[in-house]
Amino acid sequence: MENAKIPRKRRNKPLWRQWQLMLMSIPMLLYVILFSYIPLGGWIMAFQNFRPRFGVGPMRNLIEAEFVGLDHFRVLLDTSSHTGARFIRALTNTVGQSLLTLVIGFICAIVLSLMLHEVRQTGIKRFIQNILYLPHFLSWMIVTVLVSMALALPVSGGIINDVLMGLRIIREPIQFLAEPRLFWGIVAGANLWRNLGWNTIIYMAAMTAIDPSLYEAASIDGASRYRKMWHITLATIRPTIILLIIMNIGWLLASGFEIQFFLGSGPSIARAENIDIFVLRFGIEQHNFGLATAAGVFRTGVSILLLLLANLLAKLMKQETLF
Repeated sequence: MENAKIPRKRRNKPLWRQWQLMLMSIPMLLYVILFSYIPLGGWIMAFQNFRPRFGVGPMRNLIEAEFVGLDHFRVLLDTSSHTGARFIRALTNTVGQSLLTLVIGFICAIVLSLMLHEVRQTGIKRFIQNILYLPHFLSWMIVTVLVSMALALPVSGGIINDVLMGLRIIREPIQFLAEPRLFWGIVAGANLWRNLGWNTIIYMAAMTAIDPSLYEAASIDGASRYRKMWHITLATIRPTIILLIIMNIGWLLASGFEIQFFLGSGPSIARAENIDIFVLRFGIEQHNFGLATAAGVFRTGVSILLLLLANLLAKLMKQETLF
């Protein structure tokens, strides 16, 4: 009611006082428009038998391409065909790898954040955080090489086999990359090692905003440290956890590319091939750009649907939502 009495010019004036921040945001806005929204016009290839012709402009290529409607989507979802069966397998691998990575990553990030929050020595806490953050700045190519070296046989310097045999957990070395059933776990483990420290940043930031008087009141009531963690720390950062879960569900059909492409060979290829690799092998390498675009459109559409459903479910449970 108070805002209704304020003249329109006066209400808008504070926004224009921040013209410096708006000016600084223009380059990023242009970047998003140029690389995220303008390329959406290429989605029309999903409904065409697109074949690029050299010497012809890109717009003319798109306009003159043969329109085939939903044929590419029918091919992708036809399990009786070789291409359709491979796509369904790639879709299953993508969802399986992403779900495993999401569950393990969230649980470990929350537990690690709680442990770091309980460390009272600031110097030790910062040292641990810096060590955990470092892998995030490595490229996936370097991470792939390190993972392959760690999973190798002991004669090739495989440290994981050495540790497991030293602890008497296994008797003989395991050829991890030759075991298809272990590949999803390898993807989840590599993502965990690279992103665990980085994923704790948001949780740690949320924990620093907790009112210290809540812990003092709990101590007076005789609450143990674990009770404080459960009833104060976790309860306070619950909205942050829910928001991050909703946002990550939108990326459920994007399980990565580098690890699956470089480590998924031989016996493990059936469990490694995800949607990105399917697009590369069945679309780009075979010059079937319409099929590749259809697979990308399908993934984006399902991702948006999952995001909306997760947001709706959180709203029905009266939790924090994105919108």
